Amino acid sequence: MRGSALALTMLFVLASAAPATAAEAPAARYEHVAYQHYVALGDSYASGPGIPEQNGTPLGCGRSDHNYPGRLARWLRVVKFTDVSCAGATTANMAGPQVVQDGANPPQLEALRPETDLVTLTIGGNDIGFGEILGTCGQTGSTDPTGAPCREHYTSGGTDVLANRVAVAGKRVATVLAEIRTRSPRARVLVVGYLRILPTGAGCWPQVPFAAGDTEYFDRTERSLNEALAAVTRTAGARFVNPYLYSTTHDACQPDDRRWVEPLRPASPAAPIHPNEQGMTVVAGLTWLATLSPR
Repeated sequence: MRGSALALTMLFVLASAAPATAAEAPAARYEHVAYQHYVALGDSYASGPGIPEQNGTPLGCGRSDHNYPGRLARWLRVVKFTDVSCAGATTANMAGPQVVQDGANPPQLEALRPETDLVTLTIGGNDIGFGEILGTCGQTGSTDPTGAPCREHYTSGGTDVLANRVAVAGKRVATVLAEIRTRSPRARVLVVGYLRILPTGAGCWPQVPFAAGDTEYFDRTERSLNEALAAVTRTAGARFVNPYLYSTTHDACQPDDRRWVEPLRPASPAAPIHPNEQGMTVVAGLTWLATLSPR
């Protein structure tokens, strides 16, 4: 299911059946809010590398007009939409520039204005090293396919390095949220988490060449990151949208027509281990719910 049909289906299903904790959408009656200036901040899980049509500058940011911010902006019919999300971004690139292919993406927070009334933020994955983790787990997987060599690598010193990174990332995101509030005090701020990337079971060698135990370890780390993001979001008085809750059977190990995140060899236009257009549409639907207000 693609495009508008999927969007409509998601919205009807979510409006009638979604738990309020997922997007913190009110359970009461809803009304549409007219947003004037929407700014989208974040990394590749917001920008949508590989998804047509790639647009904006610099090209190295991998920004698609069919990423979740783009869909959300069209659904809300915002007056002004500014998408500065960029593949590879960390929390440091909120306040500092990011050098990418074909140029540099300016500090993302500079897109905010006092009149900005809607902000979405997807960040933290690169702070804990998603790309590095995927590379390390993929390389070590062949050394012990039924074991957990990647988990052993990250816990060899007696502590879980990735768990520590998650804790640090949460603090950094809290700082970003405080700056957003300073720059755009009247904005509704939505922190959007990450779609489920891998299952809890043995995984799907060779589509994602993780050892059996490392698939579960990566999934647990991703859950921890989403939980940390949810916690700092609540503390900041913002709203957290958690796509992970809805993507239990839509990870990169699922069949082509079911998954929302692509494996190492994508079957749909998207970067490896990144959301496809279907996944972005689902995230947009969940985020749309979070823009609604009770009467």
